[in-house]
Amino acid sequence: MLSGIFDIVAPVFLVIGAGYLAVWRGWFADRLVDGLMKFAIQFAVPCLLFRATSTMDLGSAYDWRLMSGFYIGSTTSFTIATLLTWRMFGRRPGEAVAVGFGALFSNLVLMGLPISQRAWGADTDAMATAYAIVSVHAPFCYLLGITSMELLRADGRSLPDTVRVVVRAMFRNSLMIGIGLGFIVNLSGLALPGVVESAVDTVARAALPVALFGLGGTLTRYAIKDAVGEAATVSTMSLVIHPMVSLLVCRVLDAPDELTKAVVLMAAMAPGINSYLFASMYDRGQATAASTVLLGTAMSIFSVSVWLWLLRMI
Repeated sequence: MLSGIFDIVAPVFLVIGAGYLAVWRGWFADRLVDGLMKFAIQFAVPCLLFRATSTMDLGSAYDWRLMSGFYIGSTTSFTIATLLTWRMFGRRPGEAVAVGFGALFSNLVLMGLPISQRAWGADTDAMATAYAIVSVHAPFCYLLGITSMELLRADGRSLPDTVRVVVRAMFRNSLMIGIGLGFIVNLSGLALPGVVESAVDTVARAALPVALFGLGGTLTRYAIKDAVGEAATVSTMSLVIHPMVSLLVCRVLDAPDELTKAVVLMAAMAPGINSYLFASMYDRGQATAASTVLLGTAMSIFSVSVWLWLLRMI
């Protein structure tokens, strides 16, 4: 069993490590990482999400029990992390939200999808559930994060301005565009020409390996400089509390066991780079957010393995 878990987790982190090592040692120029990630996030991953959402069974993929399990877990994790950062570490409310956002926005695309694909197989109901979670992730997290920030920070925007910020963040997101186009094709019943499907599939196949390598290169820009206690606390919320609550909620709601495992594994992913981008957007807690991304990713090598072991024992 342990060798099987190692076979699932190790290749993903080896590719991340290869990207980190290549940039750190100067074998791959840091300035090229931005282009690599731009290709992955703005083109390849949207193609992957487009193909997934255009062909999935929407009725079974969007099981309300599974979605509730994941997002009640993420909301609980975010709330606890924000409160601890505010009350225990003495941050101002706006800074606490920026730091706590790391416990809300998990790295589902760059880590969750490749690990889930290796764990469950590419064309399975579990992967359909994973894609369904991804399709709601950015809108949900930005809506909750931005709304919390605007309500709690001293110089918050008015409600109409907050709504405009959320909408702008959604419609400028290339991942959301890919998902939205996939929904249009799925719901309309349109059949794409074979040559178009082949072209999209070719780009989509490059998405995960390129994104993982680029993620490793991007992580060289961050360092665990300060606020290690806060970074460790937020990472623990993301890696432990989020999947634990998701498992409990799915159990209470009597969600299917096999698909519950898919939800919990996605919930166990480390804080995503968007955590740092969110902090930068508000110019609050950037150093701690960067430390959280790096520390959480390092911790996830072990925590994701433990969760895979536990899920196989259930």
